[in-house]
Amino acid sequence: MSKDSTALGSEHFAYITAHTTPEDRLLAELRTAAAAAGLPAIHIAAEQAAFLQILLALCKARDVVEVGTLGGYSAIAMARALPPGGKVRTIEFEPKHAEFARAWIARSDVNDRVEVLLGDGRQVLPTLAGDSADAIFIDADKQGYPTYLQQGLRIVRRGGLIMADNALAFGELLDGSSRDASVLAIRKFNDLVAATAGLRAVIVPLGDGCWVGIRQ
Repeated sequence: MSKDSTALGSEHFAYITAHTTPEDRLLAELRTAAAAAGLPAIHIAAEQAAFLQILLALCKARDVVEVGTLGGYSAIAMARALPPGGKVRTIEFEPKHAEFARAWIARSDVNDRVEVLLGDGRQVLPTLAGDSADAIFIDADKQGYPTYLQQGLRIVRRGGLIMADNALAFGELLDGSSRDASVLAIRKFNDLVAATAGLRAVIVPLGDGCWVGIRQ
C-alpha cells in the first residue's frame, strides 16, 4: 500500500470520466445549447455532477442552495438526488442565464424541484432563513466566495454540506506567475476555508476541484 497520494495526470482523469455514470441526453443537450446561446462553457464536469448527487443522497438532503445557476446544469443534476418535495434554490445574477436555465429546467424531470432566484447572491442569500438548507453549492464570481461561504455557514444546518467549485483555480492554482483576479481570489478563499472554525473540509480533485465540507 502506498504511503503517499498517487499523482494524477490527464490520463487518470480521462479514465475517471470514462468510468463514471455519464450525463444523460437532456444534460448533454443543455451543454450544447448553452454553448450555442453564448453562455460561458463553465458547467461542472459530468463526473462532478455524479459526485454531488452521491453526496446529497448520502446526507439525505431535501433543501439545497446554489449560488451561480448559469444554464441550470448543476441545479438539475442536484435536484435529481433529492426526494419528492425536495428543492434546489439557485441564484443567478445574469437575466439571460436565468431565462435560459428556467427554460431547460421546465423541460427536465425535476421542474418542480428547482427554483431560480434572479439577483446578486450577496443580496439574496441574507433573505434566506438560517438552518434552512441541507447543503450549499457555490459556483459564481470568485471574488464573492468569502461572502457566500459566510452566508452558507448560516443557512446550512449543522451536519450539512458546504461545497464550492473551482478550488484548483482553472489549472492555475500553483502558477506563481498568474495575476488573474479570479485565480488570486480562489487562493485566498482556499486559505480561508482551511482556517474556518466549525468547518471540516477537503478539496476533491474532480473537474476543476471541489471543496466539500461539513458544517460542525
